[in-house]
Amino acid sequence: FGLIPEEHWSYPDFINQTLAAEAREDMANRRVIYGGSESYRHMCRYESGFFFRHPLMDQYKWYWRVEPGVKFACEIDYDPFLFMERNNKKYGFTVSIKEYIETIPTLWNTTMQFMDKHRDLIPATNMMEFVTNKDGDYNRCHFWSNFEIASLDFMRSDQYLAYFDYLDRAGGFFYERWGDAPVHSLGVSMFLNKNEVHWFEDIGYYHGPLWNCPKNEMNRNKKCWCLGDQSTEVKYKAWSCTLDFVELTNP
Repeated sequence: FGLIPEEHWSYPDFINQTLAAEAREDMANRRVIYGGSESYRHMCRYESGFFFRHPLMDQYKWYWRVEPGVKFACEIDYDPFLFMERNNKKYGFTVSIKEYIETIPTLWNTTMQFMDKHRDLIPATNMMEFVTNKDGDYNRCHFWSNFEIASLDFMRSDQYLAYFDYLDRAGGFFYERWGDAPVHSLGVSMFLNKNEVHWFEDIGYYHGPLWNCPKNEMNRNKKCWCLGDQSTEVKYKAWSCTLDFVELTNP
């Protein structure tokens, strides 16, 4: 365990705290999920741009995010970190869904502004098709970040840090309720290609109310106690984005 530095979990000097409080009140009145929570906003900002800068993380190349109360329903008989490294993967997920637009009304436009100003940072073989419809509009797809196995080198990269700093200055973590899941996902989609992202379909995982669970033979081979038909991309197909990820073309 370690103590989070105050500057990583507090208001930066460019944030108008009166406007931030008014935004929380407005979102609470509209019953936006976590809309009235101040601590949730600090958490989202921390997970978006600071957790990988904590001194405790300096010695590591990879991280696996595990939250209280989650369930793992299958035997994991291999080392996911070695899998990621040996296969040149940089980001791994289990569940992907569409974000509530009420929490991120200007995140996409702010991201587009960043892309316009920093075209040199964005590789041609990006994965922006994952987060856009055929007409180019934002589809709200994101990797559910309560489970992530990913490269700390990627999070510490110049391009991701530039993106986070741009978002941070825009103020949406406090004036709206930007979550770390869409922020991570937009960063991944901008700077990585499909070959560098992995769906851990074989890891049975539950974070209420959603499951990722292997299907059919994979379920039996992994000795899972979850049911494949409860997996998010099956039970909530219209809400899930996982099959959209699967259908993306490789660069």
